[in-house]
Amino acid sequence: MAPDPTNLVETRQKAAEWIGSRERGSTGLLRLMAFLSLRLGRTLSRTALYGIAVYFFLFAPRARRQSRRFLRRALGRAPRARDRFRHVLNFATTIHDRVYLINEQYDAFRITIEGESLMRAQVALGHGAFLIGAHMGSFEVIGSIGRRQPGIQVSMAMYEDNARKINSILAAINPKAKPDIISLGHIDAMLRLAERLDRGAFVGILGDRTLGEEPVHEVTILGERAYLPTGPMRAAAILRRSVIFMAGLYRGGNHYHVVFEPVADFSAVAPKSRDAAVGAAVERYAALLDQYCRSDPYNWFNFFDFWRATTPKPTP
Repeated sequence: MAPDPTNLVETRQKAAEWIGSRERGSTGLLRLMAFLSLRLGRTLSRTALYGIAVYFFLFAPRARRQSRRFLRRALGRAPRARDRFRHVLNFATTIHDRVYLINEQYDAFRITIEGESLMRAQVALGHGAFLIGAHMGSFEVIGSIGRRQPGIQVSMAMYEDNARKINSILAAINPKAKPDIISLGHIDAMLRLAERLDRGAFVGILGDRTLGEEPVHEVTILGERAYLPTGPMRAAAILRRSVIFMAGLYRGGNHYHVVFEPVADFSAVAPKSRDAAVGAAVERYAALLDQYCRSDPYNWFNFFDFWRATTPKPTP
């Protein structure tokens, strides 16, 4: 069934809450963390994570409140203290593991992959596709798979502030790491996306946060109304590309489970059908978020009011 066009809405609200919620930390701290982690090894340096997790568990009340609200939805019950602490600890673990993944110490992890045949089939076609993820699990573990496969190119598309943040993090952890990042919001962004895709690259983008002043689509995630940006799907539709869902889920110990699932194929969508196809793709993406929030709830790292109430204005 085609999505209801009244679900396509455009907000005119202040900037989204997550933009003003700067992540704590500094490049100096990251450099120290990387230095100690690489010399002590993952097992020994992980002991410090418990202290860090306790600190944020006790002294980050807003994040703690939103974690409780999310876990109540995902678990279907009131979360216990150990559930909420595990949520914070998983977040700290994925950040800590960046040190090893960005420095290409892949042997420290057991990585399983679901949907590998889908990716191989896409590579065999010889033209690029969009990989759409979320602030869920670890993107670095997904990137590590691409770096180990000869001939696979992965670019990341993100807004400029986030691009600067990622570059500073990578420079602190491994100055030799030079990711290919396409800054969105510039006049040539679509041209740069098309150029990467035309040469067979995958373009990764996160689709679970809105800037607050952009077209969004109303969906249901964990039984509650939420709004997801339509921009990533619309870009894929304009460029007539496939979209594949990606997630690198942390499942305890040194185990990460990477999943790839089909979302949409816009290669044959006519312009007049584009809005309906974009809406359907956003709803498919929302359904996958719902699925993995329920199966792997401690991997959801949106520590703000993701389900905040809004007063959207229908798109004319």
